[in-house]
Amino acid sequence: MAAIEDHPLRYALANELHARPFPRVQAPARAAFLAIKPVENGAGRDRDAEMAHLLELLDRYGAAHPQPGATHYFGQIGKHMLKWESHTEFVTYTIFGDGTAERPFDGSTFAMFPSEWLAKVPGQRVTSALIRVELQNDDEAILKSVADWFVPESLAISRVLDDELVVAGDFRIDEQGHMRFAIFAREGTGARRTGRIVQRLCEIETYKSMSMLGLSMVRELGPQLSQIDGRLTKLSEDMTGAAQPDQVLKALLTTSAEVENIIAKTAYRFGATGAYETIVNQRIDVLREQRFLGRQTFAEFMMRRFDPAMRTVKSTESRLAAMSSRALRAGDLLRTRVDVERSAQNQELLTSMDKRADLQLRLQRTVEGLSVVAISYYAVNLVLYLLGPIEKLYGVSKPMLAAGATPIVLIAVWLMVRRIRKHME
Repeated sequence: MAAIEDHPLRYALANELHARPFPRVQAPARAAFLAIKPVENGAGRDRDAEMAHLLELLDRYGAAHPQPGATHYFGQIGKHMLKWESHTEFVTYTIFGDGTAERPFDGSTFAMFPSEWLAKVPGQRVTSALIRVELQNDDEAILKSVADWFVPESLAISRVLDDELVVAGDFRIDEQGHMRFAIFAREGTGARRTGRIVQRLCEIETYKSMSMLGLSMVRELGPQLSQIDGRLTKLSEDMTGAAQPDQVLKALLTTSAEVENIIAKTAYRFGATGAYETIVNQRIDVLREQRFLGRQTFAEFMMRRFDPAMRTVKSTESRLAAMSSRALRAGDLLRTRVDVERSAQNQELLTSMDKRADLQLRLQRTVEGLSVVAISYYAVNLVLYLLGPIEKLYGVSKPMLAAGATPIVLIAVWLMVRRIRKHME
């Protein structure tokens, strides 16, 4: 059987689906999570500097290096495991350790990131989190723990994955600058299942934070959009007033260009925000939440706190699109008005030109008539000089000769002028 030639990317594309396995986390355990993003142009960041920064951390612990061009890494650093992932706009680090600290969320796991190494991070922190994983079957004990660790009014807690685990968090930054999440695993819960939940919580927090960048941008745009909206309204009113259409059209085109410039600058962030929002909701859905002792779930927390922010972003995106369409429609209407007015002016000009042409024609005919008379006058005199001998030979008087020659000369001159005019036409 002849071998089938494979597409050069076949294996790379197939392996991509298995390239980022979930970590194995056996309770009790702890994790520290860090997400880094440049302030501007995260998608175009320096990937080489990012990789060099990772290698510096690995070299501190004598750990193996990832393959060149890798976008993910999972390996041991000291007594802990490190998971590193490079995403479109940001890079994440997660450190996993066995056992739990005596003092909950004491930050000792996060200390695996050396302070001098953190100071050289190629970007800024988007979010960081401390995750505590305990073995616990008693719901009352869980409730007592979360009451001590989290702000009650912001607490989100739920049973997940068929009640094999309970997850909790308040999405507030603690005094150390980190988010806090707690996972309570039932006896017999597998390490892979627990690892998936840790990963999901990190993803929910990261993509929630990235989505909120869209809200920040919208708030900055608010005053500018209100100003442009007011200008558009004023220009629309001027369209029906006494303002000069050309001036209004110029101002309208300037405003329209400003709107299009804003759309171009915000398109990527709006698109990314929508994508991140979808991921947040998907990650919460796969948790398969069930209510824990009547407390609010993660989905309810997002519905009350996160969804309104995302609706604000979508509303602003729609507002920008509507303003662009509005400016274009107004511009089309104004251009139509200008075209109609110019057509009327052109019609008046053509009418005026027709009148002038008619006057010129009349004047030309008058001049031609006068020219015939003038030429005939001189021609008759010349003819009379030529006919002078006849006057003496035959005794014909000069007035008789003039009377006979004048009509002939007039007709001859008129025919000559007509022929010249036809030749010129």
